[in-house]
Amino acid sequence: MHLPKLDNETIFLAFAVITGLAMLLQTLMLLAITVALRKTAISIREETETLRTAVMPVIYDTRDLIASSQVILTSAQEFVASAQGVLTRITPKVEEAVEDLADIAQGLRKQTAEMQSSATEIIDRVRAQTDRVDGMFSTMLDTVDRAGGFVAQAVSTPVRQISGVLRSVKAIIESLSGPLMRR
Repeated sequence: MHLPKLDNETIFLAFAVITGLAMLLQTLMLLAITVALRKTAISIREETETLRTAVMPVIYDTRDLIASSQVILTSAQEFVASAQGVLTRITPKVEEAVEDLADIAQGLRKQTAEMQSSATEIIDRVRAQTDRVDGMFSTMLDTVDRAGGFVAQAVSTPVRQISGVLRSVKAIIESLSGPLMRR
């Protein structure tokens, strides 16, 4: 095979054709990249719109929630401040009331101890009086019993004697009147 003669023109022409083909290939590649980038951009834009549609209500709701939370937080801070003011005002009164209650409790303990001592003393006195009254009633009942026995004996002995005398008199009368009546 025989190689044609290569001169400068042919080499320039070959370089020009190769450069043109390279540029055509590069242009086609850039066109393909541009089409792919456009499709990707459209897809990204659609996804962004979908995401925006989904996220924006959440953002607006979050903004509203933050605003209402700030109102609630402000109200809570005011409440805490007023509660602290109330506590500051009533703390001395509560402490004073607690001290008064402690004094009252101590006084009640003393009075209870005194009342218990008095009650014990009264019960002891009542017990002593009860024993004394019991002794008096026992002595009195014994005396009444002896007096009753004495009276019974004192009355029954003459009554028996009178009864015996009356029976004797009756028997005598009957024995004396007995033969007269039989006739």
